[in-house]
Amino acid sequence: MTVTQPQREFVSHDLVDDFSKPGVRYELKPAKRPDGTVAEGLYNAWITLDNESQYNSYTTDMVKGVILAFRAASNDRSVNCVVFTGAGDKAFCTGGNTKEYAEYYAGHPQEYRQYMRLFNDMVSAIIGCDKPVICRVNGMRIGGGQEIGMACDFSVSSDLARYGQAGPKHGSAPIGGATDFLPVIVGAERAMAACILCEPFSAHKAYQMGILTEIVPALKVDGKYVANPLVETQKMVDEFGRNAYGEPKTGDALKEGKALMARGSVDLTALDEKVEELCAKILLTFPDCTTKSLEELRKPKLDAWNRNKENSRAWLSLNMMTEARAGFTAFNDGPKDDREVDFVLLRQKLAAGQSWHGTLHDEIQPKKAKA
Repeated sequence: MTVTQPQREFVSHDLVDDFSKPGVRYELKPAKRPDGTVAEGLYNAWITLDNESQYNSYTTDMVKGVILAFRAASNDRSVNCVVFTGAGDKAFCTGGNTKEYAEYYAGHPQEYRQYMRLFNDMVSAIIGCDKPVICRVNGMRIGGGQEIGMACDFSVSSDLARYGQAGPKHGSAPIGGATDFLPVIVGAERAMAACILCEPFSAHKAYQMGILTEIVPALKVDGKYVANPLVETQKMVDEFGRNAYGEPKTGDALKEGKALMARGSVDLTALDEKVEELCAKILLTFPDCTTKSLEELRKPKLDAWNRNKENSRAWLSLNMMTEARAGFTAFNDGPKDDREVDFVLLRQKLAAGQSWHGTLHDEIQPKKAKA
C-alpha cells in the first residue's frame, strides 16, 4: 500500500542543522516488518561510536555527537527505533577516552567538571529519547560503555562480548550510571560486586543477571555458529547452546576454547538479524502508547540518575586532582601488561599521612611509566 505523505512543512526542533561530529556515525536504515518487507517512509536510526582503534571510547567531541544524534532521532517522526552500537567487532564502548583524560583533563577539575556536564547530558539524552533505544553490543561493554549501555531500553549482545565496571581499579567511581542503574536491574548485592571488584563477566552471565534482552552467537567455525568457547556450558538454555552462567573456562578447557577461537571468525550477522527482529516487533505497536510505556518503565533508573548526577559530577571533577589523575596516567602511560598503580603502596603512604601534593602520584605509577 502506498502511503501519501503529509504536505505540511514541519518546524525543526533539532538544536543544530548539522549534528555530525567526528567519531559518531548517524544513519537511517529502512524499517522492516516481521516478514522482512520494507515499511516505506519509516526508518531505524543507527548511532555508531566510530573510534574502533581505541575500542570506541568516547572523546569530548563524540559525547557531543551522541547527544545531538539522540536528539535528532527523538525528533524525527519517521524513526521507529534507535540502535546504539560501536564500530567493528571488538567493542561497543570501553568508556571515556583515557588518553584524553590523562593528557588533558587530569589535574584540571574545572575542565573535567565541564566535560561531566556533557557526559550527564549524553546519558540523559539516551534515557530521555522519545523512541525505544536498543543497544547492539558488538563487543566489550566496559566502564562508561556499560553505563551508557544500561541507559538504553534493550540490549542485544554478541555472546563474545564482555561486561563490567572499571572505576575503583583506574581511579574513579562508577557513578556515571552504574551505581544508579545496576541496583535497579540486578539488585544491591550483585551491583556491589560489579562496581567494587571490577571483575569483567561474560555476556552469558550478563543475560542471567538480567542486564540483557537477548544474546546470540558470533563465532563461526567451519561455516557454523558455535557458542562462546571461552565460557563453561553446563546449562543449555536455547538452540545455540547458550549458558545461563557463563563462567570462564580454566586449564585444558581454556586452551581448547582458545584454539577453537583461533580457528573461527567473528560474524555479526546473527546479531544484526536479532536487532532487526526486535525493531520489527516494536514497529507493530502504537507509537505514542509505546513512548508512554517507555517513560513509565524508565522511571526507576531515571529517578536514581536525576537524584545523583550533579553530586556525582562534582565529586568526579575534584577526584581528577588525586586518584583519577594517578589512575588515568597509569592506564595511558603504563606498559601494556601493567596499567594499574601500586595500590598497596598507595594505601601505605596514605596511612602514613603522605600528601597527594608531594611525590605520591609519581611513586605509585607502573615502573615503566616513570622513565
